[in-house]
Amino acid sequence: MISGSPNLLEHISRSLDKLRKSDRKVAEKILEDPNSATELKLADLARLAEVSEPTVIRFCSAIGCDGFQDMKIKLARSLAFGLSTSQAEISDDDDVETVVGKIFDFNLTSLDWVRSRLDMQALDAAVDILHNAKNIHFIGLGASSIVAMDAQQKFPLFGVPCSAIVDAHQMLIAASMMGDGDVLVAISNSGSTKEVAQTMRAAKAHGAKTIGITGSNSPLLRFCDVGLLVETLENTDQYTPQISRVAALVIVDILSTIVAFKKSPDHRLRIADMKRFLADIRSTDNQ
Repeated sequence: MISGSPNLLEHISRSLDKLRKSDRKVAEKILEDPNSATELKLADLARLAEVSEPTVIRFCSAIGCDGFQDMKIKLARSLAFGLSTSQAEISDDDDVETVVGKIFDFNLTSLDWVRSRLDMQALDAAVDILHNAKNIHFIGLGASSIVAMDAQQKFPLFGVPCSAIVDAHQMLIAASMMGDGDVLVAISNSGSTKEVAQTMRAAKAHGAKTIGITGSNSPLLRFCDVGLLVETLENTDQYTPQISRVAALVIVDILSTIVAFKKSPDHRLRIADMKRFLADIRSTDNQ
């Protein structure tokens, strides 16, 4: 079932191996030319897929649609999200322009998917916690460590001291010293990294507020006051960059920007002064 997801193309692509053989023939015909499929009548799609009309109806139900017309509406909507990630796999025959196009299409499509599924109430709750924090600590291992370090660089926007902890032992040490007023933000796409979960549990036990940025309904959420689900369309193609990292970076940008807007006008003036100062020292006229 697609649970209201706007990207029906992605869902069909991911469901191919789970469909019955006859249903799969319908799916493959749609994926072959999704634009044309939105214009087809029931009888036409059945004929092209070489199946019966009841089979097409059964296929629509199997992918979570309420009939043929609902399937066509959701299919047309999903086309606004660009190419399915399965169509973005890079091959040996691709030239530079094709590779550039596929990677951009893949990232833009995936970020649209993230935006469509983001829980605004959870995001608002996370902003409130960060806005009232006295100290903010970001943690992440592996690819998530890059996001944690990027978040720490945005401390002027958050308006309080920020740290990025990317060593498992240092995470646990820091968590044991946290208390009221501290906020711990964990970035973990899998949400199942033992050291990250242990750190969140320790921080919460010592009175810190906890926020998790994770890619699924993962074990990490058990230790979060607020969980931000950032579900991405990961591509299994070995050459395609990991979109979860890009999506998490965008979420950090959103959080820091909204927190900055909630601060006092004086704080925003200080940020503007800081940016002017940086621009001045970077100017070649001052060298």
